[in-house]
Amino acid sequence: MRREAPLPPRDGLGPARVRLRGGSVLVELASRFGEAAATKVLAGEVVCADGTVVGVGTVLPPGSHVYLYRDLPDEVAVPFDIPVLYRDENIVVVDKPHFLATMPRGRHVAQTALVRLRRSLEVQELSPAHRLDRLTAGVLVLTTRREVRGAYQTMFARGEVQKTYLARAAADPGLDLPTVVRSRIIKRRGQLQAVEEQGEPNAETLVEHLGDGLYRLTPRTGRTHQLRVHMASLGLPIDGDPLYPKVTDVDSDDFSRPLRLLAQRLEFVDPLSGLRCEFVSGREL
Repeated sequence: MRREAPLPPRDGLGPARVRLRGGSVLVELASRFGEAAATKVLAGEVVCADGTVVGVGTVLPPGSHVYLYRDLPDEVAVPFDIPVLYRDENIVVVDKPHFLATMPRGRHVAQTALVRLRRSLEVQELSPAHRLDRLTAGVLVLTTRREVRGAYQTMFARGEVQKTYLARAAADPGLDLPTVVRSRIIKRRGQLQAVEEQGEPNAETLVEHLGDGLYRLTPRTGRTHQLRVHMASLGLPIDGDPLYPKVTDVDSDDFSRPLRLLAQRLEFVDPLSGLRCEFVSGREL
């Protein structure tokens, strides 16, 4: 299990963790990240895993970690709000818009649901209990305190949450629906698409057509891009999908053509209160 960072979130963003090759921390950070990183060491802004401040002469063995606050890149603001559907002492449930990643990754840092919500709600320990793809909108659950984080994340990891999605795609009158799609889906590091392979199925989705190109998708597993892969495999790629069935060149800062996929409903028994919870997105496709 990954240990807690020795630095708290600052302005909605946690510190970066850097794994060292070993030797002088100052020299390594300067060689890998440039003068700005070296300046942070000189200013006492870099700490070891135990919270000790890194100094000019600090030497650490290979595999050690240090923590520092990163300098944020310029980002294009995602021009959509994040409505709060529910909030109590343990969780915040929001209606995430399209184009907003759940948490920082790659070039999307400040323009993520997590950082924006930490800033607007002033809850620095806010953490996602699960994730939605950047291009997928809908119901997202976050925990408010580290003491309760594990209970909710475990609930999602064990598949104890009933999820219902809506999607828009072409209508195929010749397709026999509803149907259950089962396949083996693999997502390899460095590849944009997940792929279906021969072998024991690890992904299952119930697909129902509600009419006029609107589909209800009920995943019974949670593989990366599962719904997008399964819809494409039926010859029904989701409208606005830049990855399936083939990768298309789309400007990531063009917000005019969203993926028509919505995490419309979540249902679960709260792991702490034991109460049955149901949250529904207010968005339309």
